[in-house]
Amino acid sequence: MSFAVPGVRRFMSELSALLDKKVLVRTIQGRTYEGVLLGFEPNALHICLGNVEDDKGNKFSRVFLNGDAISEILSVEELLDLRELAIRLERVFPNMVKYYEEARVIVVADRIKVTERGVEGTGTLAERVKEIYEKFIAEKRARVSS
Repeated sequence: MSFAVPGVRRFMSELSALLDKKVLVRTIQGRTYEGVLLGFEPNALHICLGNVEDDKGNKFSRVFLNGDAISEILSVEELLDLRELAIRLERVFPNMVKYYEEARVIVVADRIKVTERGVEGTGTLAERVKEIYEKFIAEKRARVSS
């Protein structure tokens, strides 16, 4: 499979964004598995889930599903809108913010990396970015719970 095609790159980027997130997988046989997406093999879309519960209530620490058996992969968790966060960061740090949509990464001042998992970097600037990130996350959680 070639990743040179923009649609394929975007598909893989979207699937990668689901790593470490809770998903619901339906098979072509009608079975369902809910768990955390731990990994996938990009050519055949085989996947590995962790902390899994199936449609019969059985629990498994790991489930590996063959890509040919998968009908749907549904995102259970809402993905963080990094574009919205990048806009907010740009207001505080004008001309210092770059958003790489396909990689789902924000870079501030060419040295602070922001992803859904958090902020990587040290120093005063990184601490300010972390404050903005944490406020953004808290606001998102408040909206979801209300």
